Amino acid sequence: MLTDDWYVFAAIVLLALCSVITRAAYLLVGHLLPLPDRVRSALRYAPLAALTAIIVPEVLPWNVQHGPMLDLKLVAAIVSIWVFMRTRSALLLIVSGMLTLWLTRWIVGLFM
Repeated sequence: MLTDDWYVFAAIVLLALCSVITRAAYLLVGHLLPLPDRVRSALRYAPLAALTAIIVPEVLPWNVQHGPMLDLKLVAAIVSIWVFMRTRSALLLIVSGMLTLWLTRWIVGLFM
């Protein structure tokens, strides 16, 4: 009978193996199965969709009882987007977002 430690270890190994096989399969036999143009054009949007799925819940947290909640991160994101649209600098985007977040947290901390 397997102990809990072996069960966890086996699950990690099997999940890693599954991940490697599914990711490497297309690299190994992808030239034999060409993707249709519609699939190729749809895959262009996958990185943007993944980034959106990561950023939106962080910037606009969701509460089951109250729905989306406004957060200071949303203010920082809006300022960052505005700075990026004006300057097209990724470095200024990061700096402006962090400075805005720290400044708004400090201002809110003064009143609490």
